[in-house]
Amino acid sequence: MPIYLPPLSRRRFLRETLLAGAALGLAPRGWTAEMSADPDSWALLADTHINGDRAATSRGVNMAGNLTAVARELAGLPRRCAGVLIVGDCAQDSGQSPDYATLRDLVRPIREAQMPVHLALGNHDNRERFWAALPEENAAAHPVPNYQTALLPAARANWFVLDSLETTLAVPGLLGPAQLEWLAQALDENPDRPAIVVVHHNPDKPGGVPGVKDTAELFKVIRPRRQVKAYVFGHTHDWQVTQDESGIHLINLPPVAYVFARGKPSGWIHATLRDDGARLEMRCIDPAHPTHGQVTALAWRT
Repeated sequence: MPIYLPPLSRRRFLRETLLAGAALGLAPRGWTAEMSADPDSWALLADTHINGDRAATSRGVNMAGNLTAVARELAGLPRRCAGVLIVGDCAQDSGQSPDYATLRDLVRPIREAQMPVHLALGNHDNRERFWAALPEENAAAHPVPNYQTALLPAARANWFVLDSLETTLAVPGLLGPAQLEWLAQALDENPDRPAIVVVHHNPDKPGGVPGVKDTAELFKVIRPRRQVKAYVFGHTHDWQVTQDESGIHLINLPPVAYVFARGKPSGWIHATLRDDGARLEMRCIDPAHPTHGQVTALAWRT
């Protein structure tokens, strides 16, 4: 399970908090591990676009400030999520090492709240610098060599996370035969639980934002396997939920960072899984946005 920043251990948390508190003359904060966990609750983030410089802005948005707000909200939930997924474009531009160092610092409150953070890669990331900057990410054997690919079992679904980074700064993405073969085999080995496929890039279609170049090959794998219920992606900096012709839900996550079109929301999605579907709640950076708190109920295809 390589795409994983584990929760901070109690011992490490207390040691580092005491050191930081001593340096600043502060009392240590309370231990947050007592917050109960909800095994069906997942936080879905995309397109954080973090720069090594926390003060950096793009399109009038301070990206570090937005992720800080999301991390604070997650850490303050009455019940902690079973996991947090950041679905690619972790870095702002070309995936420089300081970008990932800053990202790691910004998600620390989430890990202190005992929530694991799972990270995927997008076209603004750099795989080698990502692995070097986040050694936990490269600590385990990769299911598909040289890719950020993983199966995350959950109480009511299995999350299949794929790596669509082909070339840093090239807009389209590519999964490739090795990942598609792994996905088909992993799905066949897990037929009895709903499957959710997670990829940074959107399905490619004429006239749309360039996405996964081998979309046709991907859908040949997932459409006939009826346990696949949803495809989750970012990349387009938009928020919408549709269905394809086979009934698979296409969940386009909003960006944590900046939007491409004025008036669109930035934020994250609080997903609650059920046996027969999911509840998606939009959590906007700006709580005054009209979509803040909007709930979308999904019913899985049969």
